[in-house]
Amino acid sequence: MAKPEVLITGANGEIGQRLVEYLEEEGRYDIVALDLTEPAPELAEKTKAFYRGNILDKHLMDGIETHHRFEIIFHLAGVLSSTGEKNPMLAHHVNVDGSLNILQIAQNHSQASGKSVVFVFSSSIAAYGIRKEDDTTVPVSVRQYLTPMTMYGINKLYIEQLGRYYCTSYKGEEGEDSVKLDFRCLRFPGLISPQTVPSGGTSDYGPEMLHAAAQGKPYSCFVSPGTMLPFMVMSDAIRSLIMLSRAPEDQLRHRIYNVTAFSVTARQIMKKIEQYWPEAEIDFEPVLKRQAIVDSWPDRIDDGPARRDWDWHPEYDFDSAFDNVLVPHVRKRYENK
Repeated sequence: MAKPEVLITGANGEIGQRLVEYLEEEGRYDIVALDLTEPAPELAEKTKAFYRGNILDKHLMDGIETHHRFEIIFHLAGVLSSTGEKNPMLAHHVNVDGSLNILQIAQNHSQASGKSVVFVFSSSIAAYGIRKEDDTTVPVSVRQYLTPMTMYGINKLYIEQLGRYYCTSYKGEEGEDSVKLDFRCLRFPGLISPQTVPSGGTSDYGPEMLHAAAQGKPYSCFVSPGTMLPFMVMSDAIRSLIMLSRAPEDQLRHRIYNVTAFSVTARQIMKKIEQYWPEAEIDFEPVLKRQAIVDSWPDRIDDGPARRDWDWHPEYDFDSAFDNVLVPHVRKRYENK
């Protein structure tokens, strides 16, 4: 009996690679992957099909839609925050127009099969926009402070609302009622992975600091020591994606959920790293534009709805994340280099 198919866009990214590995090891699905860049052979081998191309390429999207029938789509592809600020038009086209192409595949497959395709979208705390005068002494909910200051954040917020529209109000080209896709969204905090060196994200100072120390390289942090953000390790991020994708729809009281594990300052991350690499050369040289972006994001976010609706909980807090996951794996990664 053929396995159901799952599509992962952005499969070469930090989240995408780990998600492919998780699902391949589990063995429940045939994995179809898509990314702009060529995959490593060992990643491609874990998939039924790996398409290299742009989510803006309508011909490619039509081919994927024709040759597959997806039960779940994990939409992870996109231009990240720092890169998006350098080229906002590119960010808009990829993040919005490209996402619309993937949503339409999900909608068409839902209509063709008579069963809603589960569409899981990877959003971000960049969807928030905090001002200095705002009171954020309590964790921020999914409906507060939605005035993002970056093109990336604006794109994420728009796609969240576009997904909500597709699963509640969408009608086909002729205005007929249709079987609607099942849109679900996670707003991620900063993610720290021991396997993948990040690139292009404004919350990447945490993992960049870690990987630099493990390699004996100096690192200048682009935010101030007291800057606080919520974080989680990559394995918890993958768990949250899987858990949300499999939660019974009738238990979901929301379409958009926060997930988080721990909130720490850049100084706390530095001090933790120095416990393991006392010789680490870490200093702070805030970049005003990037600092302003981070300052517009909440220190803490409320993931209570995810805990209540689908029993979300992180496996790792700050200490156990570094002590049991990040440091051992990063050390192993660089020990022979």
